[in-house]
Amino acid sequence: MTTNGALATAALAIEPRPSRARQSSLVWALTATHFVSRAGGVARSFLVLYLTQERDLSPATAGAVVAAVGVGDIGSQLLGGWLADRIGRRHTMLVGFLGTAIALIALGSAETMPGICAAAVGVGLMAELFRPVGSAVVADLPAQERVRAFGLLFWAANLGFTVSTVAAGVLVRQGYGILFWINAAASVLAALIVWRHVPETRPSTPEATRRALLPVLLRDPLMLVMAAIHVVYFTLFLQAFSTLPLLMAGDGHGPGTFGAVLALNGIVIVVVQPIAVRLLDGRDTASVLAVSMLLVGIGGGLGAVAHSGTGHAGAILVWTLGQIGVSVKFGATFADLAPADLRGRYMGVAATTWSLGAVLGPLLGTALLEHAGRTALWAACSAIGLALFAAQRAIAPALRTTTTN
Repeated sequence: MTTNGALATAALAIEPRPSRARQSSLVWALTATHFVSRAGGVARSFLVLYLTQERDLSPATAGAVVAAVGVGDIGSQLLGGWLADRIGRRHTMLVGFLGTAIALIALGSAETMPGICAAAVGVGLMAELFRPVGSAVVADLPAQERVRAFGLLFWAANLGFTVSTVAAGVLVRQGYGILFWINAAASVLAALIVWRHVPETRPSTPEATRRALLPVLLRDPLMLVMAAIHVVYFTLFLQAFSTLPLLMAGDGHGPGTFGAVLALNGIVIVVVQPIAVRLLDGRDTASVLAVSMLLVGIGGGLGAVAHSGTGHAGAILVWTLGQIGVSVKFGATFADLAPADLRGRYMGVAATTWSLGAVLGPLLGTALLEHAGRTALWAACSAIGLALFAAQRAIAPALRTTTTN
């Protein structure tokens, strides 16, 4: 056995195994925090409108502020994973939720551009800390419990997002300021749920056996390949939020139609996700990921060639089915790849693939659409979907070995 394997085995040997009742209570508490934080996340959806209409900033300047939030997002994934392994899962989530409340209030109160930008980075840095940390908590559960737990978290986050988009549209009639206060209050409520109902789950790893992330990661080619595949996947996936609205506007569809298409995405997730968790649990991980990524590519390609509202709705349906398949397996797969003593940081790296895709997707997709047209976008989405399918099938034997051990 290698030194790394011995260390991981030692960490697992002293890792506490919570009872089934405690596991269930923990999962539902995490589900509640995900729902509350997403349902209360009303400020970010209207940030561009707040900056341009109430602060009188130019669209380009408002875009720079939103980009500052994105920069914070990327940092939060790695910071969250590191803190989860250093100070514990529970403490990191408390820091994240309470820090989010403070940063949101600061952003809604800032008067100068340096203040607005600093607060925007703070919002991004704090608001996403819970993502890798929550994933690390689920990764601490026995392997057979992870798929169901990750599925519940994804379902709750999407249900919360659906609630927030509807609520924000109603609340904004009272002014933008109330959005920041409600968002901050939701973060405090999420922190209270963590404080009352989420115990510490970090494995007890002796100080002498603690390892740095980078040397282990560089000797883990499967993790590196999986991370690279998911960066490409999320770059493709984010076309639904970057190029699709432009395509639909070019076809003469207004914001209401685009909103209805996105609502269809949320409805399908809320209805189908629990069923998909039961159907896909125990299925071959590599096969599920390969087919799901292919569906997202096909859905993105269909969106580029569709012109009617019905056509775009059909494309988003195919895209959503692929999204659900990836989401069911995403967290559990990376949890299986993570050594026990590095789970927080591994899940942070996994979450960073989303953040990188969120930066690359809009940049590359809009540039391709502008300079080469929608036919090129259709070809690119379809080709990337096929490439992801092939890549996932290529690493299937190694992935099966890891996820069945």
